[in-house]
Amino acid sequence: MSIAAERKAEVIKGNAQSATDTGSPEVQVAILSERIANLTEHFKTHAKDNHSRRGLLVLVNKRRSLLDYLKRTNEARYVALIAKLGLRK
Repeated sequence: MSIAAERKAEVIKGNAQSATDTGSPEVQVAILSERIANLTEHFKTHAKDNHSRRGLLVLVNKRRSLLDYLKRTNEARYVALIAKLGLRK
């Protein structure tokens, strides 16, 4: 499940460090979180879709790696992002 272009632009704008920022860890984690939320909703109606479930696990692991990197490099930004997105540590 992908994100609509308008929604993706909103997520980028809400988490970007500058006007042209699309690749910072904060933006990447926010986009991944949006995709994970979409897939979670998808599984409420399609419980046996194991192919997409594997994709969900890949997204969760990628998000975890980005969060670990952010925590390692700048813990203040990590804490702010966790609070903003409402993620568990």
